[in-house]
Amino acid sequence: SVREGVLILDGRRRLALANDEARRLLGLAADAEGRLCLDLGIGSDLAALFASGRDATDEVHLARGRLLAVSQRSTDRAGGPPGSVATLRDTTELRTMTGRADVAQERLKLLYDAGLEIGTTLDVTRTSQELADFAVPRFADFVSIDLADPVLRGGEPKLGRTDMRRVAFRGVREGSPLYPIGKLIHFAPATPQAFGFGTGQTVLEADMPAFSGWQEQDPDNARRLVDFGIHAMLTVPLRARGVIMGMATFWRADRPEPFEQDDVSMAEELVARAAVSIDNARRYTREHTLSVTLQRSLLPRALPAQSGLDVAYRYLPAHAAQGGVGGDWFDVIPLPGARVALVVGDVVGHGLHAAATMGRLRTAVHNFSTLDLPPDELLGHLDELVVRIDQDEGDGEAAPVTGATCLYAVYDPTSGLCALSRAGHLEPALVHPDGRVEFPAVPGGPPLGLGGSLPFEATELHLSEGSGLVLYTDGLVEDQRRDIDEGLELLRGALAAAPPTHGRTPEETCKA
Repeated sequence: SVREGVLILDGRRRLALANDEARRLLGLAADAEGRLCLDLGIGSDLAALFASGRDATDEVHLARGRLLAVSQRSTDRAGGPPGSVATLRDTTELRTMTGRADVAQERLKLLYDAGLEIGTTLDVTRTSQELADFAVPRFADFVSIDLADPVLRGGEPKLGRTDMRRVAFRGVREGSPLYPIGKLIHFAPATPQAFGFGTGQTVLEADMPAFSGWQEQDPDNARRLVDFGIHAMLTVPLRARGVIMGMATFWRADRPEPFEQDDVSMAEELVARAAVSIDNARRYTREHTLSVTLQRSLLPRALPAQSGLDVAYRYLPAHAAQGGVGGDWFDVIPLPGARVALVVGDVVGHGLHAAATMGRLRTAVHNFSTLDLPPDELLGHLDELVVRIDQDEGDGEAAPVTGATCLYAVYDPTSGLCALSRAGHLEPALVHPDGRVEFPAVPGGPPLGLGGSLPFEATELHLSEGSGLVLYTDGLVEDQRRDIDEGLELLRGALAAAPPTHGRTPEETCKA
């Protein structure tokens, strides 16, 4: 979708990938992939830049009679594989198109800045608003983004429908009669938005009062738009991977010049960049929703009847910024003799695979618990199961389970003793009746899946009447902006604020 050459070079400065535009601009051979950049026949100046791997921004190089603006970034600065990514743009063609070198450079910089400012998150609405914020006032006086409702839920638009919801808007001044964010708009067939949504074509209305098609949507509001000073409109389909998700509409009011044909290619490229980010966010939203649904379906829907403990729980799915839905799970399992097993675990990774694997481990724990095994023996069996799962899925198509953690505890209300064992999991918190909070030392075995490299150990705690035992996963206390010890102290403070003897129920503790 991007009218820009893209080259990916590996750590040995060999060409790993080139898109069609890069091949055209540089005249690359069909078998160019795998060759050293110095052997591509692209000119010594440009080849030297690629061979150096240094960062560059809009450097102009001559290649095959063309003036190319070249940008290059290293891929290993953030822990990625060694290599670099370079982008090429033909400034010669831009100069021919506009007739002015300064305009070509300005538009080149505009597209470069758009790549930095649009698509910073995996959120459909936020990415749409970033497009609107970027284009005003640099390209238009007002910008509106309308998407089909299914796109907001991770789906694809329905064929034959022209109704879209306004998800983003930006203008140079307040009080415009343009539809607000949140409004569901049923575009009339004659409108540029409906035409573009159905055909995938951009529509330019250089003199809006002279055209009637757009006015059929709402004649009264059309008069208000003209009175407000809006005189030119450019509608561009938001299309990625062959799917049209909505329409971006650019409007001019304060600046007197209308949109011209040169602006069409600029708007299309700007929207194409944003559309790829919106589509990525849409696809992520779909997987995130599926993962949440799957995980919720695999977690307990109701706590089982048992008389040994008062139990409450909370499950909050992670947000996109935190990496998405993971494989966290918990369980309360009644055992013979009024005893109760408490389980909390976490499968490494995020998404559907983590959620599905979590369901398998939860089922396994249920099955092993029927054998009435001590906690350390149960974790030993679970570790062997994870090893077999990793071996069965060793074809590389699925991520290994190794790294899953689990804490298994068995509480006996007749003696007040609680036996615990953990596999790489965080220690529980114990709230004493007087409000004192501690993290008791529970021997820490290795994460599941290491195949018995170290034995699991069990320990016993005496829980007096009115005590509170808090099991949790790392998502509660870990945060990139602080040390985990700080998170544990925040947890300690929340639990100590109102101990169980002061009347706070487990449900209220979860809320806190």
